[in-house]
Amino acid sequence: MANIKPSLAKGTRDFSPLEMEKRNHIFNTLRSVFRKFGYNEIQTPSFENLSTLTGKYGDEGDKLIFKILNSGDYLSKVPQDVLAEKASNKLIPVISEKALRYDLTVPFARYVVMHQHELTLPFKRFQIQPVWRADRPQRGRYREFYQCDVDVVGSSSLLNEAEFILIYHEALSALGLKDFTIKINNRKILSGIAEVIGKPELIVDMTVAIDKLDKIGLEGVNKELLERGFTEDDLNVLKPIILLDGTNVQKLTSLRSVLASSAVGLAGIAELEEVFSYISAFGQATLLEHEVEVDITLARGLNYYTGCIFEVKTNEVAMGSIGGGGRYDDLTGMFGLKDLTGVGVSFGADRIYDVLEELRLFPASSTASTQVLIVNFGETIEQYTLPVLARLRAAGIPAEIYPTAAKLKKQMSYADDKKVQYVLLVGEEEVASGQFSVKNMSSGEQRKLNLDQLIILLKKEAAV
Repeated sequence: MANIKPSLAKGTRDFSPLEMEKRNHIFNTLRSVFRKFGYNEIQTPSFENLSTLTGKYGDEGDKLIFKILNSGDYLSKVPQDVLAEKASNKLIPVISEKALRYDLTVPFARYVVMHQHELTLPFKRFQIQPVWRADRPQRGRYREFYQCDVDVVGSSSLLNEAEFILIYHEALSALGLKDFTIKINNRKILSGIAEVIGKPELIVDMTVAIDKLDKIGLEGVNKELLERGFTEDDLNVLKPIILLDGTNVQKLTSLRSVLASSAVGLAGIAELEEVFSYISAFGQATLLEHEVEVDITLARGLNYYTGCIFEVKTNEVAMGSIGGGGRYDDLTGMFGLKDLTGVGVSFGADRIYDVLEELRLFPASSTASTQVLIVNFGETIEQYTLPVLARLRAAGIPAEIYPTAAKLKKQMSYADDKKVQYVLLVGEEEVASGQFSVKNMSSGEQRKLNLDQLIILLKKEAAV
């Protein structure tokens, strides 16, 4: 049999040690911020019952769920008429009972319902785990990718929305981003706009169209609106709303006038004003001037969200949104637990990675693992250096010894490739004196140190 050249499944990636260090830098930064705001981490299984996932994402979403075949001779249990019909929608439930999770939201809803009697409400959780979608792979879109979700359920307070703005600001700033925009809108405002122009039944059509303003321009939006059942008179009412300009306060003042006859629209405005009031009470009023922007064209899954909606974009790199989320009033209703409101946001780890890479914002310390490598000069010296290695590790210093007495050039090349900071050369002279030759791999400087001095040096370097 000919050897088969190995390959990756489409839409997946390997991650090198260097890439993992960078990814973990993102994940650890997010974890630190989430915990600071009182959120605790949970994890859910990589696969769920197929019945848990289907019907939660719409017909198109259901098609993108990776199904897992039942074990054993799964076809033997399929009725012959179903096999003969060759209808996948009838066959799949018979041969597949499990599926890889499509997102973290539905598994979270399932988790809350199953553990409702154990949870203290409001329940604040975050999850950083991979999800899978049978999508068409392309640049920036993968079939396996990580989501970083943070949600609170069981609280209707708009203080939560305000804190998510602070979480975005703190996390992205901690990652080194300096110029980003946190866009915010409210589902109730969009409902009010549809109500004012007399087309409440076309709210989804309206928002799908205006959400494309950045991509197709006003002329393209108007054309699509006309195709979706709106009139020229409707467009005349919508135009000044779509092109709303000015500060956040000016935008809300204008909207209050336009939506004066819509109770739901005014409620949406009041909610945004309350969120902004909380931000100011935190002493962060400058965020409202520089980072937070009211954007009436922002829709983000209108059928899913019920209140405030968020989307975050960086202005330093040409990139789509790097985060988003919003308020949902019935997250757990899909599993029979009604009226448990919640709000949450997500960080796009893969896009954030690309942004940090392009801007060269990853810290240098995240590219190296081993701080010191002990060169191996043979079995006799090796026996002497193993206790030294143990002492270094006991002191919390990442250290290793080259496993064989290879040529010095090969061992030094290994240290270079791994970006090891220091190399420890221990020969017969060093064993006799207790003074080790320590080489700085960056500067080339070499000096003699005893073990205590070496530990002090390495700890000092690690603290920098």
